[in-house]
Amino acid sequence: MAKTMDYISVTGSGQLVLAQGERPNCTPNEVLIQVCAFGINRADTLQRQGKYPPPKGESTILGLEVSGTIVAVGNAVSNWQVGDEVCALLAGGGYAQYVNVDQGLLIPRIQRFSLAECAGLPEVFVTAYQALFALGKLEPGNKVLVHAGASGVGLAAIQLATAAKCEVAVTASNDEKLAICAENGAKHTINYTTSDFVDELKSSNFNPDVIVDFVGGDYLTRNLRILNTDGRIIYLAMLGGRYSEMDMALLLGKRATVQGSTLRNRSLEYKRKLVSDFWQRFGSGFDLGELTVNVYSLIAVTDIEQAHQRIESNQTHGKLIITWEH
Repeated sequence: MAKTMDYISVTGSGQLVLAQGERPNCTPNEVLIQVCAFGINRADTLQRQGKYPPPKGESTILGLEVSGTIVAVGNAVSNWQVGDEVCALLAGGGYAQYVNVDQGLLIPRIQRFSLAECAGLPEVFVTAYQALFALGKLEPGNKVLVHAGASGVGLAAIQLATAAKCEVAVTASNDEKLAICAENGAKHTINYTTSDFVDELKSSNFNPDVIVDFVGGDYLTRNLRILNTDGRIIYLAMLGGRYSEMDMALLLGKRATVQGSTLRNRSLEYKRKLVSDFWQRFGSGFDLGELTVNVYSLIAVTDIEQAHQRIESNQTHGKLIITWEH
């Protein structure tokens, strides 16, 4: 008889409800994790709304990152064994008590944090690493602008850029969020509800080499106005709108690179290398206290509906993490 597990299902009306289904099995290169906790990402809220379907062949259950304990390993798995505590990057399936994941997407538990807190690490830090280094080609001494700086990915990007000896500016919606950004290493903080980031950065002679943007909309031309020559703009979302007019003269004159990216639908080989490169370069920073997981709140699984509402209303900074234990 197949073993079962609890998981979070999305009803036809978009509600999140507790359901029961079969536990997944792991293939030769995968491990099976008993999930302690899972992080909530804005991508989850979009999938719930029917706007961000999982890649073909991936679990339809929500959830892009988990932490937990390995309870089974495939016969081709090396370096991991039953009982290891890990966190993991997923393409789906995280809102469940058990999830199978490729061994190349595992990250060892950081002892400075609880196992539950580690669930807030994989998605935001790997996404930030990809934007800054794999795509943005960030180098020591560069200047970086991060929009939505108090988001999970934003705070991770601030820390990684600072660790790479770069100067960071951020935008956010209120002074509390800006203070969190400053605590994470941002040198220039701009409240976009009361100030124009273009004017503020021009007055400071801050011309970023890399801009990480989640906003879209009219930010594209505004970003180009302050971008350094040969600079790179990396788009990860479009919270401010899907369409934008672009000043082609600025694009050409700055010799700018504008690139959009998602991580979820990348190939397994790409994600394996990304996780490996990230951890090789920055893994020790977590043990040394140079990097941290910004946890806004740990929330019981029974309150997941309210957690999603808080994400959608932009009421948080850092990570909301759901735990299976009350």
